[in-house]
Amino acid sequence: MQTIQILAYGKLKEKYLRDAAAEYEKRLSRYCTFKCTEFEPIKLSENASEKEIAAALEKEGQQLLKRMKGYVIAMCIEGKLIDSVALSEKIQSVGLSGDSTVTFIIGSSYGLSDGVKRRADLKLSMSPMTFPHQLARVMLYEQIYRSYQIQTGSKYHK
Repeated sequence: MQTIQILAYGKLKEKYLRDAAAEYEKRLSRYCTFKCTEFEPIKLSENASEKEIAAALEKEGQQLLKRMKGYVIAMCIEGKLIDSVALSEKIQSVGLSGDSTVTFIIGSSYGLSDGVKRRADLKLSMSPMTFPHQLARVMLYEQIYRSYQIQTGSKYHK
């Protein structure tokens, strides 16, 4: 069974988002081993300098690099835009190539370190629009679920 691992900075604070995430985690349990690890973002001063932000991203990046496994997809604004079918095909092809783990990386509000982006096998953007960090995570869960629905030929994806 394939493993989908999410490494994410920040916690889902709102109950409705935690409930939505839990629902997708339950649905995904039929198709894969699904794990999400949340990390506490590095605290920055009120008016953080570029140097302070870069140092925080580097420290967060080191923590992420230690936990990455398998095929790594970094979620970042400058990443590639793909549709749901292409994501489904990517997840399926990773599994068929013998790599049983796909790791999605979600950085803090300042993004991801250059080291994490270089390590990633794919840099992926959800949209050129900006979404609340927590909502974007639930949207990613839904897209992963949709990927498995596409693979099984379900009517969920229309």
